[in-house]
Amino acid sequence: MVSEFELPEDIIDRKVRNMKMISPSNREVDIHLENRNEYIGMCRREVLDSFLRNRAASLGATLINGLVQNIDTGVNRQGPYVLNYSDYSSGSLTGELKSLEVDLIIGADGANSRVAKAMDAGDYNMAIAFQERIRLPQEEMSYYEDLAEMYVGSDVSPDFYAWVFPKYDHVAVGTGTMQKNQSLIKGLQKAIRTRASKRLLLGEVIKVEAHPIPEHPRPRRVVGRMALVGDAAGYVTKSSGEGIYFAAKSGRMCAEQVVESSVQGQRIPSEADLKKYLKKWDKTYGPTYKVLEILQNIFYSNDPAREAFVEMCSDMDVQRLTFDSYLYKRVVAMNPWQQLKLTFRTLASILRGQALAPSGYEPINSVVRSEQEMNHLLEQSLQERASLNKSGQRSESEATAQEKARVLSRT
Repeated sequence: MVSEFELPEDIIDRKVRNMKMISPSNREVDIHLENRNEYIGMCRREVLDSFLRNRAASLGATLINGLVQNIDTGVNRQGPYVLNYSDYSSGSLTGELKSLEVDLIIGADGANSRVAKAMDAGDYNMAIAFQERIRLPQEEMSYYEDLAEMYVGSDVSPDFYAWVFPKYDHVAVGTGTMQKNQSLIKGLQKAIRTRASKRLLLGEVIKVEAHPIPEHPRPRRVVGRMALVGDAAGYVTKSSGEGIYFAAKSGRMCAEQVVESSVQGQRIPSEADLKKYLKKWDKTYGPTYKVLEILQNIFYSNDPAREAFVEMCSDMDVQRLTFDSYLYKRVVAMNPWQQLKLTFRTLASILRGQALAPSGYEPINSVVRSEQEMNHLLEQSLQERASLNKSGQRSESEATAQEKARVLSRT
């Protein structure tokens, strides 16, 4: 996305070239990108979105600071289309009700898309992603300079994975699960904090975020002269849960089809014209989505399978195939030897994984500080904070006990 969409270097917080895959039994496998020109770009959405929005304005787009309330779609949803919205451009807290008639709508308004609702696009299964942004002391943060961590295990997610991703001056620590398990999300988040607690020493939560993530495309993505792209259309990959590149790419492909079909503005594209974008999209990315769905169903199904998945990631061929698929958004073809090797390795890993399935979990040890140093720092922090309590409000033992619980919960 960085090269294709000409993103500037200064909006990229971290260039990740190293990944740790951590199994249910806390087995760690290191994955490296050897080519210095390759990396996974870590961005903050508020920075990336602001850049894209401002660039669109500089190229001629008219920005409206508003919230769509409803959409009139005409007879049989064939138009004319009227957007009824609250305009907040004046700075008013309530907004001014306005309407805007348009020839065509591209719904790029996320998983809870109002455009999708207006066009009766149908529902899809969703996952829930929950994460905390945690600011770390410099020494701990330096460990995550160009490193991201992925944790798998039924404790952190029954059907997905958990992560520690480095950002500008903090790490994003989170997990995801299918919507049917939404009631478990806080417990799963607590579990990933526990698994990584020794690496998040004295971390301070600065922001909490939760987002719905589509699990498959909507039944209808074009109706009349309305089209869906990105999360609104359901373009999020299985296994990785990535959607940012696919949102940008689908938006561009849809817009290019509009430009082509309009014949330089001489005609309004029809429903049939817009569906040409869907055909191009499905042909280009359909195989990628299907392969990743199969992998998720196999390797995220239980802890033995997750153990096998992490073990397989130690193989260089698997690493190369995984990174190529992730970085370049395509299913990478394997030669017959690779296919045979991968098949046998998968079977062997699953068999060994059955024996490795753990009964319990332990926090991952810090690679920055020793156990003795960690205990000393925790104790020192507890004493400093307890001493700040006003005399007479709480006893020292009460203050220490409550502060210890707070620090442990935070880290």
